[in-house]
Amino acid sequence: MTRPTPRRTVLAAALAAAAGAAAAPSALAAPAASSTAKGTGTTAGTGSGSGSGTGSGSARGAARVDYHGWTTYTDWRSGAANGARAVAGARAGVVIGAPAGVTDYTDPHTGRTATWEYATWTSPVRKPATPASEVVASWNARTPAGTWIQIELLGTYTDGKDTPWYVLGRWAAGDADIRRTSVDDQTDGRSTIWTDTLSIDDTTGGLRLASYRLRLTLHRKPGSDSTPTVWRLGAMASDLPDRFTVPASTPGPAAGRELKVPRYSQNIHVGQYPEYDNGGEAWCSPTSSQMVLEFWGRKPTEEDLAWVKPEYADPQVCHAARHTFDYQYEGCGNWPFNAAYAATYRDMQGIITRLGSLNDVEKLIRAGIPVITSQSFLEEELDGAGYGTAGHLMCVAGFTAGGDVIANDPASDSNDAVRRVYKRRQFENIWLRTKRYGADGKVRSGTGGVAYLYWPARPTASQARALRELGIR
Repeated sequence: MTRPTPRRTVLAAALAAAAGAAAAPSALAAPAASSTAKGTGTTAGTGSGSGSGTGSGSARGAARVDYHGWTTYTDWRSGAANGARAVAGARAGVVIGAPAGVTDYTDPHTGRTATWEYATWTSPVRKPATPASEVVASWNARTPAGTWIQIELLGTYTDGKDTPWYVLGRWAAGDADIRRTSVDDQTDGRSTIWTDTLSIDDTTGGLRLASYRLRLTLHRKPGSDSTPTVWRLGAMASDLPDRFTVPASTPGPAAGRELKVPRYSQNIHVGQYPEYDNGGEAWCSPTSSQMVLEFWGRKPTEEDLAWVKPEYADPQVCHAARHTFDYQYEGCGNWPFNAAYAATYRDMQGIITRLGSLNDVEKLIRAGIPVITSQSFLEEELDGAGYGTAGHLMCVAGFTAGGDVIANDPASDSNDAVRRVYKRRQFENIWLRTKRYGADGKVRSGTGGVAYLYWPARPTASQARALRELGIR
């Protein structure tokens, strides 16, 4: 059975109409002064190999995917602060120092207007090795009660003109102060924000983003001593070619290795919590996130789960759905919100990026890091799945001796049925392609290798090395 199209997959159809959309809303706070200093970063290619170092290319030519994160004390000192300050320590970050001012925010999902103190931090300019057609940001933060953050992006096109300051998310770990939300109807007629992704509207003319800056606005209740702490802020900028098929990779060093990732079914939650999109197929993303978090030994406390109905199995999956829910998107599939949820757990971090092949996944599996992948396919394109989908998340837990994919697929009728083995060639193609045919025969978009990566703040040497090889620090 082909599953209903989730909201995020309207992207491909909507791009053609983007030029007529409304202009982006203004930011809550005025922009901080910009800085053109470059931070350290690495760049990954889309072939089986990947390069590292700012501006470097992969073994197959110029890099097409660039993830860059600001995480160190030096990184935070390199940005432009307006009321924010960098803090050192085992996990450096940025916090509110002396607030820059106050602002009112009316929550569109509750109608409540409240006044907040705020401070801003603006990153240095980041110039990817290859100008980008898409950018997805992600962040890791702590937001105590009475605090929240906003993430924005200002891009510069290859013709020298700037985008507006686009809002990429208004986020808090909880839902008592604000409703975490993406922001619709942001476009300048040349690029558009689709939930969590900035996309160039028409890539055929050669227009791309040559560079970007990210801005954090940290909020707290007036007079409070509390502050959000942001430990990681980054973005994945990419420019992938249109492709219905991708080259096949050869099984690598992770053949025969399987990580012991817990198995949870999303389907046993059908009909649960309609306010969080009704369980079932809508919960593939938080279910996958929860599996990986528990692989790392992190899970909610009994107190955290006290709100869940006691008759529901695996209440931690319900908890993950609630805490990844995007009130504008009306679903749990916002990619950065899932990474941010993962990082709310002790000493965890998470990012959204694109990987180039299953060989990249094998590097991570060999180092002990499971990978959550996003893909869409017809039922006949993935033997053994038993369903088709316009968008689905699952966890790669390992590889068979022959190199086929061992996946924890939450689209299963029980926890025991979650472990699947999928043919390598089929899996790799449905994950990496950027174009596909839908059940109606029309051309649709593919995710181009999108992956969630979650790992400890202090990884082992082999884990850190594997991440560096893929352009992640």
